[in-house]
Amino acid sequence: MRATTTHKPTMPHENQSLQDLAINTIRFLSADAIQQANSGHPGLPMGTAAMAYTLWTRHLRHNPADPNWANRDRFVLSGGHGSMLLYSLLHLTGYNLSLEEIKRFRQLGSLTPGHPEYGLTPGVECTTGPLGQGFANGVGMAMAEAHLAAIYNRPDHEIINHTTYAIVTDGDLMEGVASEAASLAGHLQLGKLIYLYDDNRISIEGSTALAFTEDQGARFAAYGWHVQHVANSEDVEAIDAAIRAAKADARPSLIIVHTTIGYGLPTRAGTEKAHGEPPGDTELNGAKQALGWPLEPRFFIPDNVLAFYRQALQRGEAEQAAWQAQFDAYATTYPAQADELRGRLAGKLPAGWEAALPVFPTDAKGMATRASSGKVLNALASALPALFGGSADLAPSTKTWMESRSAFSETDRNGSNVHFGVREHAMGSIVNGLSYHGGFIPFGATFLVFADYMRPPIRLAALSHLGSIFVFTHDSIGVGEDGPTHQPIEQLASLRAIPNLVTLRPADANEVREAWRSAVENRHRPTVLALTRQDLPTLDRSLYAPAEGLHRGAYVLTDLGATGTPQIILMASGSEVSLIVPAAQQLAEQGLRVRLVSFPSWELFAAQDATYQAAVLPANVPARLAVEAGVSQGWQRWVGDSGRVLALDGYGVSAPAKQAFAHLGLTVNHIVALARELVG
Repeated sequence: MRATTTHKPTMPHENQSLQDLAINTIRFLSADAIQQANSGHPGLPMGTAAMAYTLWTRHLRHNPADPNWANRDRFVLSGGHGSMLLYSLLHLTGYNLSLEEIKRFRQLGSLTPGHPEYGLTPGVECTTGPLGQGFANGVGMAMAEAHLAAIYNRPDHEIINHTTYAIVTDGDLMEGVASEAASLAGHLQLGKLIYLYDDNRISIEGSTALAFTEDQGARFAAYGWHVQHVANSEDVEAIDAAIRAAKADARPSLIIVHTTIGYGLPTRAGTEKAHGEPPGDTELNGAKQALGWPLEPRFFIPDNVLAFYRQALQRGEAEQAAWQAQFDAYATTYPAQADELRGRLAGKLPAGWEAALPVFPTDAKGMATRASSGKVLNALASALPALFGGSADLAPSTKTWMESRSAFSETDRNGSNVHFGVREHAMGSIVNGLSYHGGFIPFGATFLVFADYMRPPIRLAALSHLGSIFVFTHDSIGVGEDGPTHQPIEQLASLRAIPNLVTLRPADANEVREAWRSAVENRHRPTVLALTRQDLPTLDRSLYAPAEGLHRGAYVLTDLGATGTPQIILMASGSEVSLIVPAAQQLAEQGLRVRLVSFPSWELFAAQDATYQAAVLPANVPARLAVEAGVSQGWQRWVGDSGRVLALDGYGVSAPAKQAFAHLGLTVNHIVALARELVG
C-alpha cells in the first residue's frame, strides 16, 4: 500500500529547465513503476537518466513508429536489470508501449517484463539481463553494420550507416564474455560501437572495491578502444561532447561516466540498497522532494516533457523518409544490389537456393560429417550471400571456412569469414548480435564439448527465437586420442534440454545436407549441428529411405527380415546409425524382423503428430534399443519401459576412435547381443 501524505500535490519547481524535467521524468517514471510492482532495480535508471536522456534526444537515430527501420541506430541496455530505464524511454518517445503497460511492470502478460525481451516489447533490440550478453551482442550488431555497408554502399549512395550504442555496467565488465567481445571489437576497430559505462562503483554485495579494482579505462585502451571519462553523470554537455568525440573516432569507444546509483534517494543513493529492491514510499517521496518533483500523482509526466520526447516521432519519420529516398535512388542505379539487400533485411531466401545443395553418392568409407558439412557450407556460400560466420580458432577442424569468401577484418569489411579467436562465449553472443541486427544467416563453430563455454548465448537464442546456427564438431568419443577432456558425453542431452532449440545429429553426408537445409529454412529458432570427426559411410539411398526424413526428426530407414510387424526397433543418431545398420543386417540374417530408425532430432520428432510418431515407433513393438555415444538421459521417452538404451553414462578414454568405441561397448556385436536379449 502507498503511504498517505498530507502534502498538497505540487507541480515541479518552476525554475527547473525542460531538460531537468525530462531527465527527472525518466527517473520517477521508472521508480514509480518499480515501487508499484514492489519489485525491480531502481538504481540504474535513476543513476543513468541523464546519460540516457543525452543519447536518446541528441544522438540516437530511430523511428518509434517503425522499430524495424533498417538503418536505425541500435540501443542495447546491457544491464537488463535496469529495464525500466528502457521502458520509460520507449514510452516517452512514442513507441507502442502504453502508460498502462508501464504500470504493469513485471506483471503477468505485460509488455514490460523484469528484463528486456526481444520480440515482445516494441523497440527492444535484444534480450538482456544475463550480464555481459548485451555487451557482446552489440559487437555483433556493429560487425553487421560494417559488413553490410562495405557490401552494399557505393560512393554516391551511403544507405547503410548507423551506430550501435549501449549502456553497460560494472557487472557487464566483470563478466568474461565482455572481455572476450571487447578484445575482438578492438582488434576489428569497430568504430561505430559506442558504450556508455555506468560507473557507479556499487555491486550487490557492496562497493566494487570488494572485487573489482582494476583500471577499466587502461584495460579498454589496451584492447584498442577509445576511452573517455565524464566526471559528473548530470553534466549533459560533457556527456554530449564525449559521444560526439566517440563518433569521430575510428575505434570502438567506452565512455566512463561516474554515476551515483539510485541518484536522488535520500539514504540509499550510492549504496547497494539502491540496486535491486523497490525504494519504498518514504525513500521515493524523499527523492521527489529533493529533486522538486510532485509526490502525487504517481506516473506523472509533465505535458511539455511528453511533447518534447514525442518529437522523436516526427524526427524519426523525417530521417526514415530521407533514407528511403536515398534507398530509392540507390535502387534505380543498382537494382540487383537493392533487391538482394531488401531480401536479406526481410529474412527472405533467394529463389532456387536449394539447387546449390549437393547430393552425395553412396560411399562405404564415406566422410566425416564435419567434412560433408564443410562441402555443404561452401556450396551454399555461392547461393546465400547472407551466410556469415566462423569458428573459435578451429576452422581447419570444424570445416567452416567459406573458400569463396575472404575474412572479415579491420581492413576488409567485405569478408564473411570471421576469425573469432579462442572466444567461444563471445562468439555465441556475437552470432546472436548478427541475428538481432538482421540481414544475416550467422553461424559459429567449435567442438561440441566446448558448447558448455557458450551455453548462455545458445539459451538466449532459443528464448529470443533467433535463427543462429551453432556448428559443433568432434561430437563423441570418436574424437579418439584427445581423450575424455575433449570427448562430449553429456552435451547432447544438455542441448536437447533447451526449449526451442533444434539439435540435429546427422547420420551421413546426405542427412548433413538436409540438416543445413533445416537450419537455413527455419529462422524462428536456433539450430545446433552436431558433427563427427571420424568418417561415416554414406548410405545407399536406393536401399534406405531418403535423407529428407531428417526434417521429421526421426524416420524409418528400412525394415529388414520377413514381412510383418517388426520384432525390434533399433534407433540411433549420428555416427551410431552406422553401427545399427550392420547390426540389423546380422539380426535379419538370424531370422528377426528389424526396423531401423535414424533419429537425428528429438525436437523435430516431438513436433510431429501422433499418427506419424506411431508409424515410426508403433506401440505394438515394445522391444526397442537406442544407441548413442552420449549419456542415456532422455532416451527412455522413445524406447519406453520395455526398451533399452546403449549409451555412455561415464567419461571416454584416450585411444584411437575404433578402440574407444570397442572398449566402451559401442560395437555391432554388443548391439546384436542386446537386441536378442530384448526380443527373448
